[in-house]
Amino acid sequence: MTRIGGRHWGWLAATTALMAAMLAWLGRTPICTCGHVKLWHGEVMSSENSQHLLDWYSPSHLLHGLAFYFILRYLLPNVSIGWRLVIAGIIEAGWEVVENTSWIIDRYRGETAALDYFGDSILNSTADMAMMVVGFLIAMRAPVWVSVALFIAAEVIVGYVIRDGLLLNIIMLLWPLEFIKQWQLGA
Repeated sequence: MTRIGGRHWGWLAATTALMAAMLAWLGRTPICTCGHVKLWHGEVMSSENSQHLLDWYSPSHLLHGLAFYFILRYLLPNVSIGWRLVIAGIIEAGWEVVENTSWIIDRYRGETAALDYFGDSILNSTADMAMMVVGFLIAMRAPVWVSVALFIAAEVIVGYVIRDGLLLNIIMLLWPLEFIKQWQLGA
């Protein structure tokens, strides 16, 4: 089967709802505590970062979708595209929950330039899931070179604008390097 059907979208919706419930259980707020919702919040060094629909970290979730598509296509070639999307959604939801635990939040605040990061709102995590799905669908439909170009462009643009991105985020989370942290802080 080469299409994504209603049951796959149903499983993805159920996964997203379970993620939201787990985030609520962890104490995450539904929306920004500022009391309003913005489509875009572009200030990274702000307590409102990761509280609204989209921000400078939204492209990294789109890149998750690109990466999950290619990794799952390689690892699970006999699994339908619909179920691979569901698996990608489960992985993304798992990351959103883990990312919002005090362990990861404290790690980001202690080892990276995310000094004002206090976790995501449930709305932001749900938008991150949607961005992952968009990335997955782009990788599924577009030629490989489009995914590669999009990955490079997102990393370069976000890296230039906020001195962060998916790859830097992974490095600083797993093996923090002081010179990268100083560069991210603008030193």
